[in-house]
This record gives sequence, structure tokens and C-alpha cells, in this order.
Amino acid sequence: MTRNEFIKICGLFGIGLPFQSVFSSCKKDDDISTPFSGKVLVIGAGAAGLSAGYFLNQQGTDFEIIEASSTYGGRMIINTSFADFPIPLGAEWLETGASIFQEIVNDSSVQVDIQTIPDNPDRKFINYSWFNFFEDYIVPAIANTITFNTVVQSIDYSNNQIVVNTNNGQFTADKVVVSTPLQILKDGVISFTPSLPQSKLNAINETVVWEGFKAFFEFNTNFYGDSEYVFPITPKSRGQKIYYNAAFGQNTIKNILGLFVVGAPAQDFISRSGNDLKNFILSELDSIYARQATPNYLQHITQNWNNEPFIRGGYLSDYEDWRKVRELGNSVADKLYFAGGEFTDGEDWVSVHTAAQSAKRVIVEINN
Repeated sequence: MTRNEFIKICGLFGIGLPFQSVFSSCKKDDDISTPFSGKVLVIGAGAAGLSAGYFLNQQGTDFEIIEASSTYGGRMIINTSFADFPIPLGAEWLETGASIFQEIVNDSSVQVDIQTIPDNPDRKFINYSWFNFFEDYIVPAIANTITFNTVVQSIDYSNNQIVVNTNNGQFTADKVVVSTPLQILKDGVISFTPSLPQSKLNAINETVVWEGFKAFFEFNTNFYGDSEYVFPITPKSRGQKIYYNAAFGQNTIKNILGLFVVGAPAQDFISRSGNDLKNFILSELDSIYARQATPNYLQHITQNWNNEPFIRGGYLSDYEDWRKVRELGNSVADKLYFAGGEFTDGEDWVSVHTAAQSAKRVIVEINN
């Protein structure tokens, strides 16, 4: 079953995506499991890494987060200077119910109030973003545990103490949570001693990470309306390409059109830059919207995720086999744990809430 098939079935039977059982199995105020008494090293400060650190902190476990870049957030990053509302250069939509925010915060004494609106089939933040949520509710509790500009080169888990070698020195831990993007593992950026199990290597090598590109164009007027312009991609497993009103539901008078493209269709965009890229997009929009784009153009920004050195792509294809995704999420030798949008239980993947879900799953596993 692919991710799209799973989500469709959930909709047909009127059931939500299964995140609640994972979070409710080990709430902050419950005394269900005994916190791990050793040290945990979390690699990566994206949605999964931040969530893992946050849950470990709630349970009083000794932990540290190391991040390759100079900031946290990973594929949740936003631009705050282009418009008068956050521009999500990566994760943009809420792909489950709004109660997920309270579930991630995992603390009944903290009330989360975030406004979203329906944006079929998902929900859209109002003058807010996934990055803002983590910045406001998750990061403050763990900010002093993150070491930036630390690129992992190798992980040796052959002995009781795991040794992680980086450009910033050596780190040791009893357990390691790997929450790097999948493409980093596919490219062999991190070496493992001993080698990862063959089943894990097969899953890493055989799954497809779509290329990822986004763009936002501001115009004098809204000539494109609120409806998405979805390109037919055949077969669908090759990717997705959509133009949409990025200002929809926002408290703004700006006219901003977004472009979201992943997979093979992204090649047309990631292979271009500068004026060539701008003119290519304007020309395409002119052909769609009766030549109204170029004369109304004001400014634009783009995000090529393939060029991000510590990410190197978009996200795992929606059409992967759930069994391979589950293998990606499986732990190794009770020492290495994998968390992230691509490292789940195989029931759903690639969204921010599934990254947080995977983090809670591995923390529960570490404690058991």
C-alpha cells in the first residue's frame, strides 16, 4: 500500500491518520515507562530531532542534539522578509487534525492555540507555520542542548558506547537517534561500523527521494484566483506540480502565487537559476493565465532543496511501498534509532506530524 492509498482509505472510512495512539502511550504526566538512564545523542535538528529532544527532556533523560547547519528547523524553514506573513520554503500544510499540536506538546498544562483553515485536502496555517510552532512550543525547552555546525562523518556502534565522529570533534552516547534526511544516508555521507543490516541498506537504496523545489511570486493583482492549477503527471509516481494562491487565508493584501513541485517535474526548475529560472516560470504562468504574469510581476523567491548540502532533496515519494518505509524506521541493535518523515512505521510518512510521531515512537522504544 502506498501513502496515497493509505490516506484515501482513512478518508473513505472516516478515520483520522493514526498519530494519537503513539502520543497517548507515553504522556508527560504518565508513569507508564521508566526513562532511559543513559545518554542519548540526537543527530539532526529538524522536526523529528527537535521532537525527540523535547520528549527526552520531558522524561528527564540525558541527551544532546547535534545539527549540521547553523540553525534548526530543517525542511520547515520560512522566509519572513518577502511578505507580511511567513513564507514556508518547505513544509507548508497541516496534513492531519489541529489537535496534533497539543499532542506534540504533550503537556496538558500548556494550551496551544493555533489558527488554521481548510485547504482541501489539508489545512493551512493563518499567518503562522510549522516552523513557528516548533519555535514557540518546542525549541525553548531544549535550545541549550543543540550544537550547530556539526557534520556527522561516521557512527561506530560496535561497542557498548556509541562513538560519533564529526567535523566538530567526537561524541559518545549509549543510544543514537538518527534524524537526518534520507538522501544523506542514500549518498553515504555517514559511514556506519558495523555496516547497517542488509535489509536496512536495501530500503535506503531502493526507496525514491523526490527532488524538491518551491517558488513564490508576488504580483500587482490576483489574476489566478484561489483554485490550484494542478499539472497532470503521468504516471503519478513521477511527482507533483502545483501552482496555488500562497496568500489564501492570510491576513494580507499581497498577491502571492506559490509553486510546489517534487519529483521528475522539478528537474525543469532545479536545473535553472537567476533570470533564466525567473523567466521560465513567468513564461509558464503567462501561458496558463492569458499573459498576465509578466506585466504584473513584482518580485520572487525560490527554494531548491536539492542544493541544500545537509538535505539534498525533497522528500520520500508518496508512492513507496509501506514495507520499505517501515524498514527505514526500524531500529538497529538496540542502539541506533531512526526518526523523521521518511523513517516511520509505514502507515504514513513525509509530513511534519509523522516526523514528530516517529520521534515519540523511538523514545518509547528506547525507554522499553
